Amino acid sequence: MSHALPLNALHTFVVTARHLNLTHAARELCLTQGAVSRKIAALEQWLGFAVFERHARGLRLTERGAALLPGLQQGFNTLSHATEHARGSHMSLRLKAPTCAMRWLVPRLVALEQQHPELHVALTTTLEHHTQLENFDAAIVYGPPPAGAIRLFEERLTPVLSGHMPPPHTPDDLVKYTFLHPTQDKHDWQRWLTQQRTTVPMARNQHFATMDLAISAAIQGFGVTVADVTLVQHDVASGHLVAPFAETVATGAAYSLLRREGEDAPPFLAELVAWLSQP
Repeated sequence: MSHALPLNALHTFVVTARHLNLTHAARELCLTQGAVSRKIAALEQWLGFAVFERHARGLRLTERGAALLPGLQQGFNTLSHATEHARGSHMSLRLKAPTCAMRWLVPRLVALEQQHPELHVALTTTLEHHTQLENFDAAIVYGPPPAGAIRLFEERLTPVLSGHMPPPHTPDDLVKYTFLHPTQDKHDWQRWLTQQRTTVPMARNQHFATMDLAISAAIQGFGVTVADVTLVQHDVASGHLVAPFAETVATGAAYSLLRREGEDAPPFLAELVAWLSQP
């Protein structure tokens, strides 16, 4: 048996121990669940003892696995800090964000890197609105703001459509358009119409997986969608979209920013947080 230190398998163990779930660990490690299982099995064979107990609802650390974990966590943190220090001023910050935030986020990241060429943001997009920080330096999340998160902006919806289409004059005029829905239901449209105290028959409908896709379809003249006013502000300012009504409705959700804190925070993270937090 090889006596070489199995760093890859040890890192897999540390990540899996944080989640106590093979599926979640596999997602973070960009591996299949079977690959994670094989790495854990190989590590247990190398160590000569089991690190997890398998249960129907997930995993539980064994007594020897729990004793091993703190030292490994400290060791990988030391490696991470050492490599970040060695990279010096050319720091790449790992940011995760839902695809629906791209219209707001990407222009800000471009402007940030123009102002600070020594800083690079490695952006990962996700369809999961409530994703946590995981192995990223910062993460934008959508929904109720998590504890300790920085609120970036609250979601407020209003109808928008292509600047090349004749705009409606009253909410009742919307009946002439195809309704574009940012989700698989009609809840967002119904919320706005309810606030206007009107009921409009939705005869033609198209549903999308994200608000960003619905906005893109609206820009191309496919119909009218409800969209967050902050996400479409540049499209409205450029004339690509028109917001025919001044009324908006708050959904109670918000876009918020999670970030590493204390000793875990890499260089330049404070600059990224301050930049994204600007109104």
